[in-house]
Amino acid sequence: MTLHSPTRRRRTALALGGALAVALAVTLGITRPWLPPAETAPVAAAENGVSPVALTLPDDPEVLVFGDSWTYGSAATVPTNGYAYRLARLIPGDTVVRGVRGSGYQRPGLDGPDFLTRVAELESWIDPDLIILQGSINDRLSDAAAYPAAVNAVWDAVVARYPDVPIVILGPAPHELPVGASTARIDRDLADLAATRGWRYISPVQEEWITEANYRQLIDVGAGRKHPSDAGHAYLAERVAAALERFRTAPVTAADEVKPKPAK
Repeated sequence: MTLHSPTRRRRTALALGGALAVALAVTLGITRPWLPPAETAPVAAAENGVSPVALTLPDDPEVLVFGDSWTYGSAATVPTNGYAYRLARLIPGDTVVRGVRGSGYQRPGLDGPDFLTRVAELESWIDPDLIILQGSINDRLSDAAAYPAAVNAVWDAVVARYPDVPIVILGPAPHELPVGASTARIDRDLADLAATRGWRYISPVQEEWITEANYRQLIDVGAGRKHPSDAGHAYLAERVAAALERFRTAPVTAADEVKPKPAK
């Protein structure tokens, strides 16, 4: 279920556990045999070598998915077939989707401004239990030297707005193969910056989610202008859901326990 208004419509709580992992494995391995298995998901380690603790969420979380055209749902039959919307069908809870085509950490988009400005413009009613920040290949032609500062400014703004809310960084996925040098550079920069903070990082590039074997099934190279097809968005949702499940099964420390939200 996806939220489009301040009204939070809750589903019956379901456990994100072994059942989800099995279901995802069956979906990836049987119904889409041409796709590579989702065996691992990179987890950023802090500079001192300490990996992030387990992701602990309430039974029915609200997940804010923030990003670019891939989050918007570009090239899907309708935007609500995009991976961010489909994610809500794979995990308990709701997704609040905020994607702007062409937007990035350094670039304004077609339908809205850059990431930093958009964070400041998020509606006050959004009250996430988890934040997924996706993207962005849109920064690949921008100033590479200024990129880390732009990313940190956005991340600092998100933390200031949503203190104590866990954040997962979803790196760029390749829109073309072989993976471009600038896309690979963005992926490395995001991985390093996430590691510095001890944040969880998902790398479609490092994990080779999109390969020569599945590229034509996942990416619409025609009218979709190298964005995911419906099958591609479904696949991305499955991979992200599988990564979240693995984050939930990492060792738990007291620092990562769910903090109750203040009464509204």
